Amino acid sequence: MADDVPTPSPHAGHRPPGYLDQKDAHLKRLRRIEGQIRGLQRQVENDTYCIDVLTQVSAATRALESFALGLLDEHLAHCVSEALSSGDQDAQAKVKEASAAIARLVRS
Repeated sequence: MADDVPTPSPHAGHRPPGYLDQKDAHLKRLRRIEGQIRGLQRQVENDTYCIDVLTQVSAATRALESFALGLLDEHLAHCVSEALSSGDQDAQAKVKEASAAIARLVRS
């Protein structure tokens, strides 16, 4: 079926991602965050007090923000830095792309 075909990344064929060395640690962290979200579902299913649910939402939000900032740091240190130092033609595009990602994080 057409729904089973993964959409290719617009960055396919580019350098490996900056987080590659930390991939296992990132996956472990994301699984913990996933567990927090499942915990939120259980809280709602069990009619947990609103403030207690909101406290857990705040913790999950902070965990995701922390993950995103770490990933952004790795992207800047690896992908953007490497493009700039090599004089890569798309270096300025990488800087703009990183700036847009920062703006999305700040707005969220």
